[in-house]
Amino acid sequence: MDGFPMRALCLTVMGIVSACSFRPAPLWENFSGEKALAHVQHLVELGPRPAGSEALAKSRFYIIDQLKSFGWTTTRSEFSAPTPRGMMTFVNLVARFGNQKGPAQFLLCSHYDTKTFDTIRFVGANDGGSSTGLLIEMARVLAINPVLAAKVELVFFDGEEAFENFTATDGLYGSRHFASELGELAKSFRGGILFDMIGDKSLRVTLSPDSPIDLARNIFAAADALRQRAHFTYFGGGITDDHTPLNEIGIPVIDLIDFDFPPWHTAEDTLDKISAESLEIVGRVALYDLVQFELK
Repeated sequence: MDGFPMRALCLTVMGIVSACSFRPAPLWENFSGEKALAHVQHLVELGPRPAGSEALAKSRFYIIDQLKSFGWTTTRSEFSAPTPRGMMTFVNLVARFGNQKGPAQFLLCSHYDTKTFDTIRFVGANDGGSSTGLLIEMARVLAINPVLAAKVELVFFDGEEAFENFTATDGLYGSRHFASELGELAKSFRGGILFDMIGDKSLRVTLSPDSPIDLARNIFAAADALRQRAHFTYFGGGITDDHTPLNEIGIPVIDLIDFDFPPWHTAEDTLDKISAESLEIVGRVALYDLVQFELK
């Protein structure tokens, strides 16, 4: 009889130790660079994906199917706009977790088109591919925490690339249209992160000097916490990207981009230039930022 309480105590202690050993990993540790890279590979295998192309339509189907498998509902936002090549039709993809109807609090964005070239075969593994693959993987990881996922809106912009040169009317077609449609809903967003060209094997994310101060501070703090600070710095000048129209309407959005990428807008922007490790670094830093700072 004397041994029974002791055995019960031992079992209780073992149960506590066992429970502690199976404590879930922090959300950001679930982000897989390999899974993100597999999405990029699929997109690259479709070939060049400029606005209006069949390959880009196939990209849309792929993105929507992947998000659906993780529990996200995607809405197609189709619109037309004048371009240097005439009127073009573009399609943004906007996704919410489950059947969320109310406004979200934070934007996570990428463009999924590639630049139009007549003389080279441009598959955009890094420029268009890497950020899209990362955002698809982000959707999978966020779904692990439905409460957090419910606060996020994913946006895949069409028509980021200019047909000639970036001007007020050429380039950023998707983000300009998205911003113009938000109206009063813009006030519901605390901020956002735009991902672009973040797969470079020699990763060095270059924040624009005019990045929202709080977001930049939090990204650097997240990178510090994960011992990845060496991969994050400031760029030498301003950067025009899909975050620009969003900042102009009052939503603080930071652009995570490695702008020092020699194969940029060349036929050499291929899958061998990017790595799962780089995708994983950016994905985990962004998730740490969301969990510990932006949506805490």
